Amino acid sequence: MTMERLQYRIRPARPEAHLYRIVLTVTDPAPDGQLFSLPAWIPGSYMIRDFARHIVGIAARDAEGEPLRLEKLDKQTWRCEPAEQVTVEYEVYAWDLSVRGAHLDPTHAYFNGTSVFLRVHGFEEEPCAVEILPPEGDQYWQWQVATTLPSAGAEPYGFGHYRADSYAELIDHPVEMGSFTVIDFEAGGVPHALVITGRHETDGDRLAEDVKRICEHHIAFFGGLPPIERYLFLVTAVGDGYGGLEHGSSCSLICKRDDLPSPGRTEVNNGYRAFLGLCSHEYFHTWHVKRIRPAAFTFPDGLDREVHTRLLWVFEGFTSYYDDLALARTELITPESYLELLGQNVTRVLRGAGRTRQSIAESSFDAWTKFYKQDENAPNAIVSYYAKGGLVALTLDLHIRRESGGTRSLDDVMRLLWEEFGSVGHGIPEGAMAELITQATGVDVSALLGRYVEGTEDPPLAELLDFVGIDLRLRRPESPSDKGGKPPSKGDAELIRRPVLGINTAADFGARLTVVHQGGAAQEAGLAAGDVLVAVDGIRATHENLESLLGRYAPGAEVKIHAFRRDELMEFAVTLKAPPEDTAWLAIRDEGGPAAEKRRRWLNP
Repeated sequence: MTMERLQYRIRPARPEAHLYRIVLTVTDPAPDGQLFSLPAWIPGSYMIRDFARHIVGIAARDAEGEPLRLEKLDKQTWRCEPAEQVTVEYEVYAWDLSVRGAHLDPTHAYFNGTSVFLRVHGFEEEPCAVEILPPEGDQYWQWQVATTLPSAGAEPYGFGHYRADSYAELIDHPVEMGSFTVIDFEAGGVPHALVITGRHETDGDRLAEDVKRICEHHIAFFGGLPPIERYLFLVTAVGDGYGGLEHGSSCSLICKRDDLPSPGRTEVNNGYRAFLGLCSHEYFHTWHVKRIRPAAFTFPDGLDREVHTRLLWVFEGFTSYYDDLALARTELITPESYLELLGQNVTRVLRGAGRTRQSIAESSFDAWTKFYKQDENAPNAIVSYYAKGGLVALTLDLHIRRESGGTRSLDDVMRLLWEEFGSVGHGIPEGAMAELITQATGVDVSALLGRYVEGTEDPPLAELLDFVGIDLRLRRPESPSDKGGKPPSKGDAELIRRPVLGINTAADFGARLTVVHQGGAAQEAGLAAGDVLVAVDGIRATHENLESLLGRYAPGAEVKIHAFRRDELMEFAVTLKAPPEDTAWLAIRDEGGPAAEKRRRWLNP
């Protein structure tokens, strides 16, 4: 190890027990007793997760190995008695297979610094040395290390010595260990790689070519990469999963292994399209969130508590708009495929009554207690600043294009945010977006933001899409799994005869109600989330056959439904309803003329 005053050593000590062992040595600690703490949340995921609860045993000693008293002050903070040198040794239980925490078993190891590295109070701006060690045992001889932590002697993908210039940098480089696949490519003159953990059969050449196109598009969009030495996509392939988390020079992704492109296949199916969109989303965050950020976010200060901002609709909503738009602009997907994705997002928003009760500015502020802690009533009470935020970004983009005569767009806003905030390390103040958009485009959007961001109105998408020769159409859903985005395969006269209860269900010994939608037939009859529906007019009902059972009736019919609420069998008289027109799809109307040219400049500027 080097002579830094802070030295961390981490080893997957017992993979079978999911335990990391960390040793932290502090030279010249605070003379009145050194404070240590672990963050309560991880940047990019706005929920208190209390990572310190996973610490299993912690002790301190001095330079001679004598025990030091370590007093716990609150759920995540300790004070060590004074000494000239303090070594803290502790173990962390790691069984969270997500992009937010830490995971360890005999197949691989993964961690975020927020889960394993104690903060040494007063030393936040000090450089630190980090030694990453392999598990003990011959079965781990093939393991490697994937991280963008700067090397302090470690070979590429090797165990050994790394470093960080500050605590904020230390916790911004996730680490993957194990036997993984490395797929290299270059973008913007900087080495990039996809590191895939988990069983998979992937066409690596195709994946590298496609992701490279996305990266180069974003690099050109912002005018260059931030100063990074290399970039890693840390991908965990599983049977069923989806998610991502951004970092300054890497991102962590979880996907279905079937979403990765198979050798010999050339089409972009729905799963691969979703994976490319995820890569695009997290890579866009390299600029927008990691560097263009709310002024409220100052790390590591604030990682012990909620840090509120009303601007997450800008950061996640705008990113959710540009992620799929980039797939169309790079021609990885067709315009029609992109419009299908847009239609699905419109459908998601329309199906949530919560959009009429909560604004996306409020959703941003309440992310900690509402969006990230959704319950069975969430669709009726909250709106997604991702989904509706993406629609507001679309609204702003088309509105600016129309009002400026096609000379300005939301692209100009993003570049202004990068030049005046992200590139120089300044945060965006609360309430500044209307003025910044006007500064970048010359278009006054204050009234628009008041109605669709601070208010709960639906944005005028049909009107704005008409400007680029696209029709926004609504229809009734054809089945419970209908996500929208596609034209109807059945006539409305047939669809209106399909009765619905206004529920979401999951398999149980009947059909367990996971969501009861506001204003639906089930809610009006008194059914509630958690009820297990077991019979319709005396015929056994399950999650699988409920749709066909209801199909015997017409909307307006009254049916007798039996359901268990806890351990009590209850009977409900339900008047069935017709499905609402809440399923969106978009169609290109003009193949030529002015509208088509405006559409081309939007989808392929």
